[in-house]
Amino acid sequence: MKYLILKKDRFNHFIGLVAKRHTIMAPVSKGYNSYVFQQVTYGDEIALKYIPTIIPPKKYFMPQFETFLEYDKTWGENMNAIVEYEGMVLFGVHTCDIEGIQAINIVFSDRPKDFNYLARKSKIIIMGLECNEYCDEFASCSMMHNCLPDGGYDLFFTDLGDYFYIHVNTQLGDEVVESLPVFEDATGKNYIELGNLRSRKREIFKNEVGIEYQNIPELLQKTKDSPVWEEVGKKCLSCGNCTNVCPTCFCFNILDDVNLDLKTGRRIRMWDSCQNEAFAKVAGGENFRKERSARQKHRFFKKFKYTVDRFARYFCTGCGRCSRTCMAQIYLKDTLKKLKEEITR
Repeated sequence: MKYLILKKDRFNHFIGLVAKRHTIMAPVSKGYNSYVFQQVTYGDEIALKYIPTIIPPKKYFMPQFETFLEYDKTWGENMNAIVEYEGMVLFGVHTCDIEGIQAINIVFSDRPKDFNYLARKSKIIIMGLECNEYCDEFASCSMMHNCLPDGGYDLFFTDLGDYFYIHVNTQLGDEVVESLPVFEDATGKNYIELGNLRSRKREIFKNEVGIEYQNIPELLQKTKDSPVWEEVGKKCLSCGNCTNVCPTCFCFNILDDVNLDLKTGRRIRMWDSCQNEAFAKVAGGENFRKERSARQKHRFFKKFKYTVDRFARYFCTGCGRCSRTCMAQIYLKDTLKKLKEEITR
């Protein structure tokens, strides 16, 4: 392992050097406490303290619309498979979003492997950024054990006042830092200051719901017939906001986009949502999750039960986006608390 420091007065220079070699996407303020990942060219554009962006950086790994195939039948059958990708650096990715990227990596690396996704993933350099305090009241990153870094990045930056402490985690990350003359070797003093920060964080970041990490699947299993789901279903608008902003939702649909000449077109992958009424509709018009309560329950089970059974991993990262964006004010932490209260009465 390799540890370096980058002094704050060299941060702009660092971003400028990287921007000459790569496209950099980083969190940028849009006002009204809203942030998005977008291209930057110098450090002053970047929001180093931000709540989770509206859409997670998952959008660079799994775009909302992605072309798979182009065809032209003007002169016989002519189909071309398409693999879209773009090399880039993602700077300032929080630990919750790094966990989200790791989750969908597992899904698309499982058989049958998604080579379009894997090609895109191989061209992206991830530079993480540690949260030294809570984003806001919607976060549950402590309950989900995601408030501290746990791999999944090439470089990881921790703000320690007048400098960043940097963990070089991969060979690709090492190649990046070796090409940039802006870093210094970390010393024992720097390591002690990092340890002091992490100790303070353990006092700040407490389990937000009071449910032990390993007990969440059992909680859902015991409350699968709870009236809480009917209560949530009555509030739900089926807008799909919660799944659109989730860093681990990976459901998609395939659409053939035919041009007006009826001879040319393309096949695209586009995001879909289990909260849409038509999502679970099958041949004959049967819908096995017609009720909104059933769809909401499915969403919770997908994050805390089904994926644990399938991949031994939670697919909730505690980022709080689903609660933050819900127009019906369905808050994940509140729902889990109500389920917990039901089994402890």
